[in-house]
Amino acid sequence: MLSKGASSLSNAELIAILLRTGTGKKNVIEVAQAFLKMSDGSLTRASSMSVDQMCNIDGIGTSKAIGIIAALELGKRMCGESPQKSNIIRSSQDVFREMVPAMRGLQHEECWIFYLARNNRIITKERLSIGGQSETIVEIKKVVRRALETLATAIIIVHNHPSGDPHPGIADIKMTKALKQALETFDISLTDHIIIADGRYYSFSDEQEYTAV
Repeated sequence: MLSKGASSLSNAELIAILLRTGTGKKNVIEVAQAFLKMSDGSLTRASSMSVDQMCNIDGIGTSKAIGIIAALELGKRMCGESPQKSNIIRSSQDVFREMVPAMRGLQHEECWIFYLARNNRIITKERLSIGGQSETIVEIKKVVRRALETLATAIIIVHNHPSGDPHPGIADIKMTKALKQALETFDISLTDHIIIADGRYYSFSDEQEYTAV
């Protein structure tokens, strides 16, 4: 790594550096390969593994598992950074780029809300709820109350589908309609509802789904 740089190393070799040591039966590279095999070679899947799951691998204990999780989390956060990061939402892609690092690889649903000023400037971005593998709960009254507290003129709702399919289900469409109607009572716009699934997303606004709800 010192002579050729980190980019010259394989994923297994980079993980081996984090692990530092192997076992009496396996060297550190073999332990790293066993770790990658458990996640089907995907770092995204590896990032969703728990400490207990990692500790099922011979040669990985709690301390090593925590080190790997910390490294993967730093990678997620780095992907979310931008040297020219704007505080203005101009398109659904802006929201996707903002949220995909935090949502990639999640095995449960999460719902986030962007509260916006008149020029689509982000006032605040907050996680609203955490759900199971197929459902997250959106408390409409809570969203409206928070929008009024922040003096938002518009909001964007974002949630993920662990299934890998970003298309909205019936429950997503009904919830969007109910939230849109509740916000309009207070002259607050629902600018978009974006569903993220791994590296893809669905935008209600882009697809003109609001005409259907």
